[in-house]
Amino acid sequence: MKLLKTLSVASAFTALPTLALAQEAAAPGFDEIGPYIMTTLLFLVGGFLVFWMAAGFAMLEAGLVRSKNVTMQLTKNIALFSTAAIMYWLVGFNLMYPGEFNGYFAPNFVPTVLEPVGLAAADASLDYASVASDFFFQLMFVAATASIVSGALAERIKLWPFLIFVVILTGIMYPITGSWQWGGGFLSELGFSDFAGSTVVHSVGGWAALAGAIVLGPRLGKYKDGKVNPMPGSNLALATLGTFILWLGWFGFNGGSQLAAGTVGDITDVGRIFANTNMAAASGAIVALILTQVMYGKVDLTMVLNGALAGLVSITAEPLAPSLFGSLLIGGVGGVIVVLTVPMLDKFKIDDVVGAIPVHLIAGIWGTIAVAFSGSATIGAQITGILAYGVFTFVVSLVVWFILKAVMGIRVSEEAEIQGLDTSELGMEAYPDFTKG
Repeated sequence: MKLLKTLSVASAFTALPTLALAQEAAAPGFDEIGPYIMTTLLFLVGGFLVFWMAAGFAMLEAGLVRSKNVTMQLTKNIALFSTAAIMYWLVGFNLMYPGEFNGYFAPNFVPTVLEPVGLAAADASLDYASVASDFFFQLMFVAATASIVSGALAERIKLWPFLIFVVILTGIMYPITGSWQWGGGFLSELGFSDFAGSTVVHSVGGWAALAGAIVLGPRLGKYKDGKVNPMPGSNLALATLGTFILWLGWFGFNGGSQLAAGTVGDITDVGRIFANTNMAAASGAIVALILTQVMYGKVDLTMVLNGALAGLVSITAEPLAPSLFGSLLIGGVGGVIVVLTVPMLDKFKIDDVVGAIPVHLIAGIWGTIAVAFSGSATIGAQITGILAYGVFTFVVSLVVWFILKAVMGIRVSEEAEIQGLDTSELGMEAYPDFTKG
């Protein structure tokens, strides 16, 4: 009996290595699943940082419009984000990333499908990241595009025509043009480079906003007797808070666009992107601060805020390759752009309430051109991409705005605009205890 027990114990110990090998075969080691896990985590962290930019846009716009229009801006911002989320799930994501297609358009009108619950490593494709995290991250970018349009057209546009435009922009227009670069389309094959979206995201929003501002017309009293009449915002504290929130969210915007975090090199590059992004924002703010002092004799806070945002937009096309000094120069030019182009728009009587067109369109074009200076692309490829996005987005946006204007009207009545959109369109005020402004 004692001999049999000894033999049984020995057999069990002999079997242990075999069991261990079986477990190793069934459960991949971290070297195999690590990149998938870390990149998925990067998308999730980056995604919720970019989501926070929705709050930044809302606060910035609420601070830069007059008090009688604040509730409308807040309503538009939460509605546009929610609309974008539904449309990008319904058709946008698979239009933008259709897989094999002709490089221009793939009629892949199918909703996004996520992985099954409790996905096992053995059943997953571990060479990238989860579909859910990728979808979540990319969705935040399309919502940011729509927010750009919201601010430029504030204080005189009706709610429902605006949201119909958002449906078309987020479900159709943005995904189609996004596929040209990030979906493996013709601009990607041409060598056009836009790391995180100076053109793909920001100039698209800027072109759509420019078309809308032209069709909509300026606010009552903005341009009268050859003069530009300032219409100060209601709350510069909120506008400043919104700028800092956007600045924070931009770390996810640019850092997450590394699209990989599974190696030492990848995660180090994410850190480099953070540092360059911050430097460009700081430079844009300081340049705008100094330039307004020199040009007007006083510092203009709204210009400084937009200078920081223009610096962020400028570095977004290539936040990895430049040095910190290079990022300072790129962001600084963004600050110059804001200070010079805001009054230029006024000369053309294009009323942009929050300065979205100079910040997102003009600085976005500059940032895309600046990519060529880092050697990441040729100037020819960059200009081709800028023109492709500009012509398509501006022309289609013009058509959509004109159709909406003809069918249902896009502008509130003069009486409603004078009274304020909060009470005339929504029947409520953001600051009911204070005098209207």
